[in-house]
Amino acid sequence: MRFDENADLDTSNIDDLRGGGGGGGVGGRVAVGGGGLGIIGLILYFLLSSFGGGGSGGGGGLGLPSGLGSLPQGQTADTSQAASSCRSGAQANTELDCEVVAVVNSLDGFWSDTFARSNISFQPPRTNFFSGSVRTGCGGATSDVGPFYCPTDNEIYIDLTFFRELETRFGAEGGPFARAYVIAHEYGHHVQALLGTNQRVRAGDAGPTSGSVRLELQADCYAGVWANHATSVPTATGRPLITDVTQEDVSAALDTAGRIGDDYIQSQLGGGRVDRSQFTHGTSAQRERWYATGYQTGDPTRCDTFARGVNLG
Repeated sequence: MRFDENADLDTSNIDDLRGGGGGGGVGGRVAVGGGGLGIIGLILYFLLSSFGGGGSGGGGGLGLPSGLGSLPQGQTADTSQAASSCRSGAQANTELDCEVVAVVNSLDGFWSDTFARSNISFQPPRTNFFSGSVRTGCGGATSDVGPFYCPTDNEIYIDLTFFRELETRFGAEGGPFARAYVIAHEYGHHVQALLGTNQRVRAGDAGPTSGSVRLELQADCYAGVWANHATSVPTATGRPLITDVTQEDVSAALDTAGRIGDDYIQSQLGGGRVDRSQFTHGTSAQRERWYATGYQTGDPTRCDTFARGVNLG
């Protein structure tokens, strides 16, 4: 995957909290107690709880978003680092933070257009880069929970070192399209929040057919839908921002989906014991299947994992 080197990047929806005093928080709390939705956060929470690593959370379910929230008291945003270096697609091809900015720009364009064609108002989420720990509208979290979306403040949070973890700890192939899948998944949670889908999930819901699993698989499918259209989403110039998506890129994204299934993480990182009652994100095969469904169809209506009688895989 490559980016149009002459494309202008928009950092107006990016907050760079790295070095901005974002810290404070118990890893896992945001994912469980505060209603945060993450690509692996809940899985890691259950692993930490089961195998002695701690993690705690209070009550509170998944509520409708209440509009864009401000940063918690004492936490400051500094967009200068990202904004100063992320101006064009050329930087996106060489710098990780600019790559993420470019992917977010593409997601903004695709979902804004999709909602407009359905006559539904759309407000893009803000994306926050943080380092180590962060405070959010859903509570505090450390980088251990992985990238996550907070429906309370309508914002995505990511420590960019997670992508290195994917390759070293989880053994994923990596690459820009695989990393884009992670961002697109979290963006899918924003789509669910705007549509009210996250209200269908009860706090603490777990199990192979739970609402939590259905929500995560749908976010995987939404990520695949964007991936299908990625090379056709234009910039202000009318030219596509993303080019040269290959089958190897798609395979890398599917490989990443397979590395963060409940069964894979529990068996490979959790001592070999698989507990289906604690499934919150779906198996590796399910995650690959629903991402592939979105990618092959390019149709978000094919992502209804909550439909009566749907085969989750």
